[in-house]
Amino acid sequence: MQLTHSVIAITGGGQGLGRAMATDLAARGAKLALIDLNQERLDETRALCEEAGSEARTYLCNVAREEEVVATFKAIHDDFGQLDGLINNAGILRDGMLIKAKDGEINRKMSLAEWQAVIDVNLTGVFLCGREAAEAMILSGSKGCIINISSISRAGNMGQSNYTAAKAGVAAMAVTWAKELARHGIRAMAIAPGFIETEMTGSMKPEALEKMVKGIPLRRMGQPSEIASTVAFILENDYLSGRVIEVDGGLRI
Repeated sequence: MQLTHSVIAITGGGQGLGRAMATDLAARGAKLALIDLNQERLDETRALCEEAGSEARTYLCNVAREEEVVATFKAIHDDFGQLDGLINNAGILRDGMLIKAKDGEINRKMSLAEWQAVIDVNLTGVFLCGREAAEAMILSGSKGCIINISSISRAGNMGQSNYTAAKAGVAAMAVTWAKELARHGIRAMAIAPGFIETEMTGSMKPEALEKMVKGIPLRRMGQPSEIASTVAFILENDYLSGRVIEVDGGLRI
């Protein structure tokens, strides 16, 4: 894919990894459709994309709500006349142990609400956006690419039953979509980041952060720009499909 003049949609595009991806792609000449729930942050990202020399439009959307997703991707198609790429990046955390017990007494259980909230956004939201993006690509005749942002936690991580299930699911969906959509010239990939320096990790306790970094072979956290460059690599390489690329400093060897 030639990124210049291509149209790339990014969910969770208002901040963090989504913003890093958007500004990197804008600097490479892509046009951005930025999707998020926070208009103020969307506007900030749009301004940064415009500073980088490209066009960007914003769309308020809860990716867990089908009617909003359908309307958003129709609007993107109407506004730009095409869709060449989707980065399924939006996600939330509701961490907690499945069961917390001491001395035979149950102290806490992960609630259904905590499970469902993460599944709704991190898994169902990816499904809905992927489906609508694929339709838009087929209708416009685009040889596009869908990238799902998974996580190395998809292999299993304590305290994250909901998150790990969702991230395993989006990785599997990328492989499935690669097989299903190839006939339309559409590729699908996933990226599984390790620990990346974002607002989310920045809120961790210093001692927990230090312990985490010591476990990474490269002895540092990843940068959002390193995920962004991986996104660009995938989009530009038309023979990449149906695979999960781990960007984790060697953590999951």
